[in-house]
Amino acid sequence: MNQVSTQQLADWLDATLQAQRFRDYCPNGLQVEGKSAVRHIITGVTATQALLETAIERGADAILVHHGWFWKNEDPCVRGPKRKRLSLALRHDLNIFAYHLPLDAHPVLGNNAQLARVLGFQPERDEHGNPVTCGPDGLVWLGRCEPAKTLDELGNSICNALQRRPLLVGNTQQAIRRIAWCTGGAQSMMQAAVDAGADAYLTGEASEPTFHLARETGTAFIGAGHHATERYGVQALGQAVADEFGIKVEFVDIDNPI
Repeated sequence: MNQVSTQQLADWLDATLQAQRFRDYCPNGLQVEGKSAVRHIITGVTATQALLETAIERGADAILVHHGWFWKNEDPCVRGPKRKRLSLALRHDLNIFAYHLPLDAHPVLGNNAQLARVLGFQPERDEHGNPVTCGPDGLVWLGRCEPAKTLDELGNSICNALQRRPLLVGNTQQAIRRIAWCTGGAQSMMQAAVDAGADAYLTGEASEPTFHLARETGTAFIGAGHHATERYGVQALGQAVADEFGIKVEFVDIDNPI
């Protein structure tokens, strides 16, 4: 079976995702060092105990996720669930790779790019072929629904694609042509979508002010699920790793209704 050194894999991931370009809420890259060589990777959305246990059962050398550990402002004490997760990783010599904003933003492998592929959105492009974005750090993408759909029709299409019925706020018969989106918990970025003239804004989660902003601006809001919208970037990244190094990579979906 093919293998790659842990350091070579870390360097390739960092370079591919341009991890050093981002000021993030957590460290990006190799968060916990394990075995010196990697033959088998389990990918997933979040580095939960269940994902770790699956990786151990399947004999993996590493996990690669979007939501890793050591978040800004969290309690740094290693106890409770944090202790159990870390203990599992160290006891079984598992490498833990995690990429947050770098994986959201990548123009091909990223969560926004991959969600557009899954939902059939057509991203707008600038003269250089780069996606047109707005909002903090350019994390909100802009694109088109082609053909245009009513909000209700778009909601049904999203439900079919993601296997989860989204929250819709707005006139269900409103035509959606131009759409803005940012996967995960980006409800606070909706104003950027409004300012950009989008007919609708899609993200994973909703908060109380989101409802009022949608109603008062006429920009529809779609809450499609944090986990549901962020399953696809890590799968694309895992496939890229498999193609680059010829090692075994498996995606495991530990479902989360949030």
